[in-house]
Amino acid sequence: MILPLSIPSPELQYLQLGPFRIYFYALCIIVGIIAAGIWTARRLGRRGGERGAVFDFLVWSLVLGILGARLYHVVTHWGDYFGPGKNPLEIFAFWNGGIAIFGALIGGAVGVLIASRITGIRFWSFADALVPGLLLAQAVGRLGNWFNHELFGGPTTLPWGLEIESTNAAFPIGLPEGTLFHPTFLYEALWNLLGIVVLLAIERKWRPRWGTFFALYLVWYGIGRVFTESLRVDPSLLFFGVRTNVLAAVLAVVAGIVLFVLRRRRHVGLENSVYLPGRRHPGDTVLVDTADANEFYHVIDRGDAHGSAADADDDDARAASQAPAGDAEPSKTH
Repeated sequence: MILPLSIPSPELQYLQLGPFRIYFYALCIIVGIIAAGIWTARRLGRRGGERGAVFDFLVWSLVLGILGARLYHVVTHWGDYFGPGKNPLEIFAFWNGGIAIFGALIGGAVGVLIASRITGIRFWSFADALVPGLLLAQAVGRLGNWFNHELFGGPTTLPWGLEIESTNAAFPIGLPEGTLFHPTFLYEALWNLLGIVVLLAIERKWRPRWGTFFALYLVWYGIGRVFTESLRVDPSLLFFGVRTNVLAAVLAVVAGIVLFVLRRRRHVGLENSVYLPGRRHPGDTVLVDTADANEFYHVIDRGDAHGSAADADDDDARAASQAPAGDAEPSKTH
C-alpha cells in the first residue's frame, strides 16, 4: 500500500553518456570520498599536519579498503560464488555490486597504517582527524543503496516506508505488491549525520586525542549499525542465528570502548604533535635541518649588490697599483 509520505525508489540508476554508463551509486561514493578528504585535510592542517599528506592516506586506504570490502562480502556471502551452478570468477566482478562497509574499514585501516609510516603522521592522529569526514562519506554513500533499490529493511506500515518494485530480486517471496519496507539507508544516513553533530560537540568540549575520538566513532557507528542491520532482510551469513554484520557492529562497539580506555590510560597528556617521533611537517624540515649557520653558511644569499660593490673595490685597487707615481693628482682642498 502506497502511503502519502512513502519514499519512492528512484527510476534512474545510472547516466548513459555514449558508450559509458555512470551509476549513481558510484557517484555517491566518489562524492563522499572527496568530501571526507577535503574535510580531513583541513582538520589535519589545523593541528599542524601537512594537508597534502591526506592524498597518500586516501590512495592507500581506498585501494585496500575496496579489496577488504569485497573480500568481506564474498566471505559472508559464500554461497553466491561457490557451489553448484556458481561461477567463482564472479568474485572479481565488482561492477555487479557486493561490498561491505566493515571490510572497507578493516582494509582502509591497513592502508592508513602504511600511509602513516610513509608520511610520518601518527595513525591515531589521522584517525581522529578523519572521524567527521568518514561519517559524512558513509551518509552520502548510503544514498547509493537507495538508487540501487537494495539493502532495505523488513515490511513496515510506517508513513515513510520505502517503495520497492515486486520484480526486484530482493523482494521477499510471499509479500503482496505494494508492500512498504524500512528505508534502512535513510536511517543510517541520518544516524551518521547526527553523529557528526554529537561527536564534534564532544570534541569541542573535551578535546579527545590519541585515538580516543576515533574510539567514540566506533561506538557511535556500531550502535547505529546494530539497529539497521537487525532490520534488513537481504541474505547474510548467520552465526548462532545472528547476522554477521550485526555481530561485526557489536564488535565495533566493544572495540571502541576498549580502545578508548586503553588510549586514555596510555596517553594522559596533551598531543603536541600529529607526527611520529623524529618526523615533522615537510615545511619545517628545511628550516630545522639548515639551522646550523656554520654548516650551511654557503647557502645564504648575500645579494648581487654586495658582490658588485666588492668587484668595484677590487678594480679600483688594481688600477691604483698600476698607475705611475707622476700621474697621481695632488689632493685639492675646497
